[in-house]
Amino acid sequence: MEIYAHAIASLGGYAVLMIVLTVFSVAGRSDDERALCGQVKRDYANPTYRKARAHANAVESAGPFIAAVVAAILMGANPFWVNLFGSVFLAARVAMAVVHIGTTNQPIRSLFWSVGMLCTVFLAIMAIWGAF
Repeated sequence: MEIYAHAIASLGGYAVLMIVLTVFSVAGRSDDERALCGQVKRDYANPTYRKARAHANAVESAGPFIAAVVAAILMGANPFWVNLFGSVFLAARVAMAVVHIGTTNQPIRSLFWSVGMLCTVFLAIMAIWGAF
C-alpha cells in the first residue's frame, strides 16, 4: 500500500476536512435563520448558509471520491496517477471550501468543484480500465 500513500492520505485528509466542515456548519446558527424544515434559509449572502452548503457539498462528493480511490487502488491502477488525482482532489476541495465559506464567488467555486469531479472521474475510469 506504500505506493498509494498519497491517495490513501487524501482519503484521511478528506475525512478531516469533512469533520471541520461539520463543526463549521452548525457553529453560529440561530433559530431565525432556519426555514420550516430546520435547514438554514437559502441566502448566499449569509455566511451560515454558505457553511452549511460547503458541508453538504463535501458530503455529496465523498461517496464517489472514496469509491473511485479504493477501486483504483484495488485494480492496481498506476500509482502515480492515483496519487496525483487523489491529492489534486483534496487540494481542490479544500480550496472550494475556503471559497464557498469566505465568498459568494460562484465561478471560482464551480471551477474547484469541476477540478475535484474530474479527478474522481479519472480515478473511476482507471479502476474500470484496470478491470478489463
